[in-house]
Amino acid sequence: MNTLDYISYEEFGRKFFEAAVTEKRVADAFATISGDELQMGPMGQGPGGIAKVTAKVTIGQPQATRTLGDEITFAVRIPLAIDLLLDLRLDKQRFKVSGEIALRATARAAVPLLLVIDVPKPRPHDISVDVASQSIRGEVLRIIAGVDGEIKRFIARHVGQQIDDPRAQAAKIIDIADQVANAWTGV
Repeated sequence: MNTLDYISYEEFGRKFFEAAVTEKRVADAFATISGDELQMGPMGQGPGGIAKVTAKVTIGQPQATRTLGDEITFAVRIPLAIDLLLDLRLDKQRFKVSGEIALRATARAAVPLLLVIDVPKPRPHDISVDVASQSIRGEVLRIIAGVDGEIKRFIARHVGQQIDDPRAQAAKIIDIADQVANAWTGV
């Protein structure tokens, strides 16, 4: 045992968190929703709800970037691909939309001995969309109908429901004492 380099409990705890909560593990936790396809609409948009908006949203593979500071935080980016149809009864405009969900996650310690990944629900401004119109007419219709804002609200609501799901809530908490007890061999 004399060849060991001892460190303080505080330093051990910090090194433990840095080793346990990696970018890959956090991204993998969010990957449970990747590949999901969401159907949105048809929803009435614009003046008098004259435009009907329908969208198919595909959620891509998340990427997480870790920042080490007083807290260990993650910027999580989840790409979106959206096929959008704007139906004005006499005219239909199709759009290809790319986007991204931007989330923040923080690794926290809690009593008795828990590792918690805290993820606030996204708000519409945490969602970005880039709509590619194939005509000026389509672009004007998209703006008048307020399609971008509705897409952002819909996606924020869906991801918020995913975060509130009891399985997701349970997956955000790791009981370290229980894990150590199960791993301890006594050898």
